[in-house]
Amino acid sequence: MQPCKIILTGAAGFIGSHLATRLLKAGCEVIGIDNLNDYYEVSLKNYRLEKLNKYNNFEFILCDISDKDTVNKIFAEYKADYVINLAAQAGVRYSIENPQVYIDSNVIGFFNILEACRNNPVKHLIYASSSSVYGNSDKIPFSVEDRVDNPISLYAATKKTNELMAYTYSHLFGIPATGLRFFTVYGPAGRPDMAYFSFTKKILSGEPIKLFNYGELERDFTYIDDIVEGIMNIIPSAPQENNGARAKVYNIGNNKPVALKEFVSALEDAIGEKAKIEYLPMQPGDVYRTFADVSELEKDFGFKPQTDIRTGLKKFAEWYKEYYKEV
Repeated sequence: MQPCKIILTGAAGFIGSHLATRLLKAGCEVIGIDNLNDYYEVSLKNYRLEKLNKYNNFEFILCDISDKDTVNKIFAEYKADYVINLAAQAGVRYSIENPQVYIDSNVIGFFNILEACRNNPVKHLIYASSSSVYGNSDKIPFSVEDRVDNPISLYAATKKTNELMAYTYSHLFGIPATGLRFFTVYGPAGRPDMAYFSFTKKILSGEPIKLFNYGELERDFTYIDDIVEGIMNIIPSAPQENNGARAKVYNIGNNKPVALKEFVSALEDAIGEKAKIEYLPMQPGDVYRTFADVSELEKDFGFKPQTDIRTGLKKFAEWYKEYYKEV
């Protein structure tokens, strides 16, 4: 893609930092926004930021997107070509314990982004949705054409809300908007709250890991480089008008679900250690299976994720051991 100016929220996050690096290498000017909250270790967010700050075309602004006035000032000052909203309170289980932060960040925060785009028009708004919107759908694979009216966590409900809000703002104010339903993203410098991260830590320390639903859950694990490649394809290609709105949603998933038991086996091989496993029943808010139908992504962009689980986990394990200096 051509060099351009991009406002990227969640820039110190997992997906955000990897995407920012790719954009910076492509010659884009990136204005990165993040609130550096302590949902997981802030030191990892600072580690990602340190790498980004090495680029002259990167500028970081400490800001919570729930702060409407500051968001508006940033948009008015920088006049970006594109906006990518990856800032959100993540985590399904945490949404049961602390629902307020999900409303503040994922609903009010996203409303502020939409309002800022309305007042400072951009060529394309790309925002993070989630495979969680599919809930415990029996229809496999999950298609963007499926009804997603039965979320089983507040996190999922906020992501579905984002899609509805984006469609409405596109219809009313002409904002070109694309939502991306990410499927279990993993890789180097990932999120410590995710299972593969905690599994690695426990395997290396000899602690038992917990496999819920007795290891029979299936996830469409998607490697971070595939996610970034997908977004790079989508940025310059805003949706065409359809039924009065320039709004579209895509799945980005590996299109190959893996059972948690198989995943752990691949992780053991990547780490070079065997896991001690504790099998447990299903948890509230969890889904049995995620499986992305990526035919729309293929049709519109000629792209689909390709990285297999063993290749991706090997790269993650190498990074993990280096970052934490574990042997």
